[in-house]
Amino acid sequence: MSITTQDEFAGMEQVSKAVAETLKQMREHASPGMSTKELDDFGGNILAAMGAKSAPKLTYEFPGWTCISVNNEVAHGIPSARRVLQEGDLINIDVSAELNGFWADNGGSFILGRDLNELQPLVDISKQILKRAISHIKGGVKIADIGKLIETQARQSGYKVIKNLAGHGVGRSLHEEPHDILNCYDRHNTTRFKKNSIVAIETFIATDSTYADQQEDGWTLVGNRGGHVAQHEHTIMVTEGTPIILTAANGIWD
Repeated sequence: MSITTQDEFAGMEQVSKAVAETLKQMREHASPGMSTKELDDFGGNILAAMGAKSAPKLTYEFPGWTCISVNNEVAHGIPSARRVLQEGDLINIDVSAELNGFWADNGGSFILGRDLNELQPLVDISKQILKRAISHIKGGVKIADIGKLIETQARQSGYKVIKNLAGHGVGRSLHEEPHDILNCYDRHNTTRFKKNSIVAIETFIATDSTYADQQEDGWTLVGNRGGHVAQHEHTIMVTEGTPIILTAANGIWD
């Protein structure tokens, strides 16, 4: 969406705070021995207390309040009572919601407890690349150039990107135009970021894979060549200069 009034901006601030606070509290609440369903229910209760509704449930009838992906899962992991978190797990939580007709999206990957599998560098570079990408976004910038930046930064750091997952417009629904804010360069995409537009920018930085494949459950995505993937995401408002990070309260850069 494009912000045209102060009331619209306030609405986006409110829903963005709801998803950001939920993500932050879920990350802090996660512990070894907890099931992903327990963690998801915790997040669902936070959203409900803020008056927000789970966006994946509303839009796609997703079987969870949030998406929780663990270790080899790239995205859209289904919360389950059978999936028990362990020390050293790479966990990704993606929280999106609707509140008073406004929608926001954010996510982040983290290591649970000790970094037993030496994946913290992957998590760190995903955060750093997201920060760098967002700092280059303003009205008039080509979307393809941001994809090129993400892909180049990942390659220079010894990693790959997932090429078939992307950031997107958001605001009056979960997914809006522009739909393909890719993590790689697409020379055919001549679309530019528009001032006052709301977009969700996300990184998918990988150790081995370049594409995400859907599993038999119809939701969970895993890398085509195995390995691990770290994702980080902010909802932002594009300006003539520095973007406004609406989901900054999630603390993924802390």
